[in-house]
Amino acid sequence: MQSIVIVGGGAGGLELATRLGDTLGRKGQARVILVDRSPTHFWKPLLHTVASGKRDPQVYQIEYSAQAAAHGFTFMHAELRSVDRAARTLELAPCLSDEEGGAPAVRVQGYTTLVLALGAVTNFYGVPGAAEHVCTLDNVREAKGFYRRFFGACVRASEGGGKEGSAVNVVIVGGGATGVELAAELGYSARALAKYKIHTLDPARDVRITILERGPRLLPHLPLEQSARAEAYLRSRGIEICTGTGVTQVDADRVHMGEGTVRPASLTLWAAGVEGPAIVGTLGLQLSRMRQIMVKATLQSVDDPNVFAIGDCASFVCPVKGAAPPRAQVAHQQAVFLAKSLARALAAPRGGKRAAQPLHEFSYRDYGSLVSLGPVAAVGVLLGGAFGSKLPVSGGFAHLLYGLMYQKHLMALHGFVRAAAVTLADWLRKRISPSVKLH
Repeated sequence: MQSIVIVGGGAGGLELATRLGDTLGRKGQARVILVDRSPTHFWKPLLHTVASGKRDPQVYQIEYSAQAAAHGFTFMHAELRSVDRAARTLELAPCLSDEEGGAPAVRVQGYTTLVLALGAVTNFYGVPGAAEHVCTLDNVREAKGFYRRFFGACVRASEGGGKEGSAVNVVIVGGGATGVELAAELGYSARALAKYKIHTLDPARDVRITILERGPRLLPHLPLEQSARAEAYLRSRGIEICTGTGVTQVDADRVHMGEGTVRPASLTLWAAGVEGPAIVGTLGLQLSRMRQIMVKATLQSVDDPNVFAIGDCASFVCPVKGAAPPRAQVAHQQAVFLAKSLARALAAPRGGKRAAQPLHEFSYRDYGSLVSLGPVAAVGVLLGGAFGSKLPVSGGFAHLLYGLMYQKHLMALHGFVRAAAVTLADWLRKRISPSVKLH
């Protein structure tokens, strides 16, 4: 039996495993295996809400094992160690908790088709001190860690009685979607923590949030008008924005910028770019300058037809539209495409012979981009329509559309009925729960 192994359970990997499990796994036409080092899935575009204390990941996460049982694929809780492409095998190290103890025994897993959906990690661009002193938002653990540090900084500063030097200085490096969304949410979180008497700081005076952006403006992927709207909104919320400002060094309590200027930092969050994870550099595959796996239009790696790559770890370049950006909508489109493509290629035998089907070519369609500006606002642009027009959106309507993106992800994984039930439960939970995590 054919074995399709998918490494990485992010937005693209989990959706691909779910679709292939439904179409091939249930029918016994292929064994579909998903490998991830975490036991649960959390939609990465919402990590900023975990980092701001707005969302409890334990409530919103999806158990891989439960998803596998419901959709005809197998889940392996393990970490990829190496790939032997000649033998078509993987070395996987099972992920054990501290309580389980012992050194994990490496196991070998064969594959017919390998799909790498490893996501991306923070790129520090060689800035001294960045890797040692900044926080990142690559996963749930890091997002939770950032909120714990922010929460603790507010409490400690509050104990200082609001004296000189007792302010909380949050520096966010990078004015893209992640940096902007986190800055907006943190402003609301600081006010919510004051409302619940967690700290006695004046959020407007004592919690200082700064975005440092190397480029000339925030959100460079959006039209200039929408970028200006976002900047004006953030400034109205008391967030300081420094564009044209590069970071030259990071210390534990300060950030160094060009021309020798220094900014104090209680904590620093790096959101200035991503690259492929280190493991992809050991696979013997051609990589882009951002350490992404180079793929053809079929999403096969340019070096090995049995190895595919999707999502942020893949570099797909369209001859007309250019490189596909590292966004969730790209991973979603690639998962939908590859699920259909592999299902055709691995179709059940007809008359005792396999009906070979050529792989189709992927085409990315950009539907626009939306960026959240907190609980009630967003900004962005919608692309498409009959004439391929651009429709700028902002405010509450844009925030409604932003929320629908997550609902679309849930529907892809659970179907309409269960996604609707999850949404209703979320709405009820918000009615009775604090607006921010209080510990």
